[in-house]
Amino acid sequence: MPLPALAREASVTTRAGTASEAAIDLARQTGTSIVIADPAIARRSIPALRGRMEVSEALNRLARSAGARAVPVGPSAWRLEAAPPAVAITRTRRDATRPAQAAPPAETRGEPIVVQATKRDLRIEDVPGQLAILDGKALEAGGVGGTEKITRQLATVSSTHLGSGRNKLFIRGIADSSFTGPTQATVGQYLGDMRLTYNAPDPDLRLSDLARVEVLEGPQGTLYGAGSLGGIIRLVPNAPVMGETGGSVMIGGSLTQHGAPGADASATVNLPLAGESVALRATIDSASLGGYIDKPELGRSNVNRTDILGGKLALRAHLAPGWTIDLIGLSQSTEADDSQYADRDGKPLESSARVAERANAHYTLGQFVVSGRIGDVNLRSTTGIVSQDLHERYDASEPGGPPRLFSQVNETQMIVHETRLWQRERRGFGWLLGASYTHNRTTLNRSFQTPLLDARTAATGVGNTIDEVTLYGEASLHLMGPLTATAGGRFTRSRLSGDGEDISPAKAMALIANGVTAQRSLNTFLPSFALNARFSPEDSFYLRYQEGFRPGGFAIESDTVRRFQSDRTGTFEIGARHGRAGSSPFDLSMSLSYTRWRDIQADFIDNSGLPSTANIGDGRVWSVSLSGGLLLAPGLRVELGATWNESKVDEPSPGLLQYVALSAAQAASYTQADLARAVAMRAMQVPNIARFAGHSGIAWTHEFADGDWGLTANGWANYLGRSRLGIGPELGEPQGNYLDSGFDIRLGTSSYGVTLSVTNLADVRGNRFSLGTPFSIGRDQVTPLRPRTARIGLDARF
Repeated sequence: MPLPALAREASVTTRAGTASEAAIDLARQTGTSIVIADPAIARRSIPALRGRMEVSEALNRLARSAGARAVPVGPSAWRLEAAPPAVAITRTRRDATRPAQAAPPAETRGEPIVVQATKRDLRIEDVPGQLAILDGKALEAGGVGGTEKITRQLATVSSTHLGSGRNKLFIRGIADSSFTGPTQATVGQYLGDMRLTYNAPDPDLRLSDLARVEVLEGPQGTLYGAGSLGGIIRLVPNAPVMGETGGSVMIGGSLTQHGAPGADASATVNLPLAGESVALRATIDSASLGGYIDKPELGRSNVNRTDILGGKLALRAHLAPGWTIDLIGLSQSTEADDSQYADRDGKPLESSARVAERANAHYTLGQFVVSGRIGDVNLRSTTGIVSQDLHERYDASEPGGPPRLFSQVNETQMIVHETRLWQRERRGFGWLLGASYTHNRTTLNRSFQTPLLDARTAATGVGNTIDEVTLYGEASLHLMGPLTATAGGRFTRSRLSGDGEDISPAKAMALIANGVTAQRSLNTFLPSFALNARFSPEDSFYLRYQEGFRPGGFAIESDTVRRFQSDRTGTFEIGARHGRAGSSPFDLSMSLSYTRWRDIQADFIDNSGLPSTANIGDGRVWSVSLSGGLLLAPGLRVELGATWNESKVDEPSPGLLQYVALSAAQAASYTQADLARAVAMRAMQVPNIARFAGHSGIAWTHEFADGDWGLTANGWANYLGRSRLGIGPELGEPQGNYLDSGFDIRLGTSSYGVTLSVTNLADVRGNRFSLGTPFSIGRDQVTPLRPRTARIGLDARF
């Protein structure tokens, strides 16, 4: 091995935790590739490592702490393997003169990452599917953020842009609509093993004090059930560390061009409460994001300031060897003073709305987790409760009429329990068995308000209740050579019920008489099958088939409610991987998938001008994704990613064709040719998914030779292609087709530093989302990017 790879000095700081986590930190800080050959070693708890030392010394210290040895396997590449045990050898007289030799350990190949989202601790190269793992510290670079930090790094993840706490997320071209209504999300979101939402919007939790974020592309029906058609996003928080007192603080201030200033702060503390048995970890986050939209009709500028306040509290206790309990509480409040859209044909960053369109989102979660081992079998049981409330206001003023507001309140209560047993692979066989229960109640209330007249009129609302009981399992069997087969299934029994809110007694009785709101049950079985071939520690190829579904529910249409049916997807996927993203000198991942989507649930604008939900027909989605990275030099790495989607509703429902034809015919600007084109083509594209999206990034780390100081820099440029807002002429406006870019630079030591970051370098306006209010009579809308914003931050660890 060349001398510089061994003798080069670096400032290293790894957290106390598992050897796997420390290896990830060390690989990033030293520009090396580190492979842990034994999952048992990867899970061992080790103390923190801090200081300036040679790379080889840092690796040897890490290895010794984990009871392993560090073996160089190439330039800037190491493998940590089990240290050979001391062997007592009884010699016969015949071999008394021969030196005692221990047999070389059998080589076990693997990566220093165990993917918790697999629910049975599979190593990353053993996962037959497309996934991404984002480091928690990297997500905090340039200041703590929310979901936009994930979409910025992954071309396959996209979002609507109504505002923080109000958006819907999409993965791999599986998108249904622009509104947050009664349909269940297509992306499952989790904090650890706890589901964050069911049919509510993304809560946009602050991504602070996380070990990592795991993104599994879907469907993930076998492991996660309903609402994982596109995939799942799993936030893995840092667990309380026993016997260690420490913490961190981050503060920052920002200036937005053409807008108002902002500020943010985050603090985390870890406290041992009972030696090595009980520990507490707490985090608090606060942010005030300066506004940049003007409303001249109200005489106000920079109206859309958003204030976010949240916190997380975790308590961990070791009950017995191998057994722990975790108590986790989380709460976040998001207050937006006004909307963030502008008029398409007006001045940039200006809205002609005549009312303040405030939004308030409140999210609270509590969970209790028991983890342990019974012999070789692992057990994990999670029970939790969620409360999520969202109050939105939209401009519903009619031309020539007084200012009018449309108010929508979405209240969600959810109770979740899951218990699972699994055994890691032994002698080529591993398995998982689990059971879960979910209760979710969502109530959607609507009203119109005329402030000048002090008048309020209730609009029809809807309530949806669902109870789900599931049994699921999965098993893997090593067949021969590099080939491993995985098969699984999930059985779900769903009981659905609903009712109308603020509906006339006569219509309520009619709904009951016709059985529309009667309880009904649904049985669903989701199979899965996969083959994974590992040709080397760095190379694997897989193919898989998996299904997903969403139960039906009740939707509002004009002044009544009606049912919509469940939808279902089946996906075939093939893919290949080389290396590990973020640490291998070169890594590449690619996949091709085909999805057949039946009875697609989607939103449209009904005759009263309000969003409604229906099954619009059957469709297909082709998706290709490619991502990779290259270590150009020690400390210098580039990343590229791209996704291509081709989606179409190729068998539209009769109701969809009738709706599009009538809506287009009623539009004064529509010609007969426009009508034919709308029915034949425009209405058939799956909304909100760009045909092409790309991501590029570069990361550079430089250690100064005269001390502990270092410089890290990250830059990115992302392109989002053109998409359309929704189904039908009213929602046919284009969006997307813009380039976003930014960078962050940190100068400091492992204990403190200063950061400069800039987003939207070119100050692009763009159009992230073509909807601000569904009542846009006579004015089209765009949602521009936040203008160029510069932030200076300070961070400290203790």
